[in-house]
Amino acid sequence: MDYGAVSLIPTALVLVLAIWSHRTLESVIFGAIVAFLIMDGWQFADRLATVTTEVLADESTAWVMLVCGLYGSFIGLLVKGGGAYAFGEWLTPKLQSKRSSLLATWLLGLVIFLDDYLNSLTVGATMKSVTDRFKTSREMLAYVVDSTAAPMCLLIPISSWGVYFASLLEKNGVADSGQGIALFVESIPYMFYPLLAVVIVPLVIMGVIPLVGSMRAAEARAEETGDLGVVEDTTLAVEASENPRMSVFFLPIAALLFFTVVPSVDLLRGVILGIMVTLVQYGVLRIMPLTALFDTCVEGLKSMIPVLTMLLALFVFVEANNAIGLTDYVIAGIKPYMTATLLPVLIFISISAVAYTTGSNWGVIAIAMPVVFPLAEAFDVNTPLMVGALLSASCFGSHACFYSDSTILSAQGAGCKTYDHAISQLPYALIGAVAASLLFLATAVFS
Repeated sequence: MDYGAVSLIPTALVLVLAIWSHRTLESVIFGAIVAFLIMDGWQFADRLATVTTEVLADESTAWVMLVCGLYGSFIGLLVKGGGAYAFGEWLTPKLQSKRSSLLATWLLGLVIFLDDYLNSLTVGATMKSVTDRFKTSREMLAYVVDSTAAPMCLLIPISSWGVYFASLLEKNGVADSGQGIALFVESIPYMFYPLLAVVIVPLVIMGVIPLVGSMRAAEARAEETGDLGVVEDTTLAVEASENPRMSVFFLPIAALLFFTVVPSVDLLRGVILGIMVTLVQYGVLRIMPLTALFDTCVEGLKSMIPVLTMLLALFVFVEANNAIGLTDYVIAGIKPYMTATLLPVLIFISISAVAYTTGSNWGVIAIAMPVVFPLAEAFDVNTPLMVGALLSASCFGSHACFYSDSTILSAQGAGCKTYDHAISQLPYALIGAVAASLLFLATAVFS
């Protein structure tokens, strides 16, 4: 059934409620219920129950839930074992100011590029003990972390994003079999939004781009009152250690990264073996009793329950938007205005809007790709340019949306409210989006 403009209502309500209430979970759940009400009337509960069950049973959802939950256990061990504190003690004397600590956070984010989940949770949890000493708001920390999560994953083809989108390009016939990664690499120079998002961060840190809005207020609050905006489970809060050892930080992190990459990129395998290595090391060094180690794993997993709940609500909301046809409606709405010159920028803007409002990054691209590339072929538009526009839109949605998985996890890793993180970084995401739009337009004109 074609719902037309009605398909916009659930997403519009989510945005309005999130801004009004500052509560993202309840807003997303309400949006999903409204979507099912539109489709099924007062029998909406049947489809809501069915879709929720299907989402929970989906292999991809189970993978995400396991990865995020186990990351809570891993970070809990790193924090309670004194590893995060030891790293902070080692790094802080080498840093002279807030700016240098944030630049160090940015550089660490550039290095951990394998997956946005890994980046968001690990970098935030690692660096907050350092940035706290320079009275840095957790909102600023979350912004720096989030801006190197999804953006870097798109700029490095061996990341989980690169592998996924390369396979999607092959599946849709945009690239020949086995050539998806090659086309992905060819498109990287045209991924204007992730390139700009990464570059804007040091400009904000150095003051070239000034602090504005909520970010300015958060930084002023942190410096004047010492209130950093900390909202986190005590299990993930870094505490002072009487005998900090660098080995209890570097070996677990090295094990996590090694097993994530070898023999192939797999975050679930990496975090499972990372936890096992950490348990063995902490047991041998007698960092804490065996019972305390297992209790920490359980408490770390429990600390991620709010995140897992939010992710489940988001996945259900994505399915509701897919069923109501939001993406198809938006693309159909801009078709009459498409020309060879305007196609890349229109696709970037429209898909960015859909990814931002729905919180769906990979899903929206999977829906849009079978429509976008036949249009690109019909208008004879450069294929790598169109890939860059489409994937830039996915990146913007992940980076800017109030309730995207990357935003949720970056806030969790940094230890601040999801809404506070999203609203404070939005102006900088919009700066990147406007600049990227101009670049897509200029590239289409002069190519």
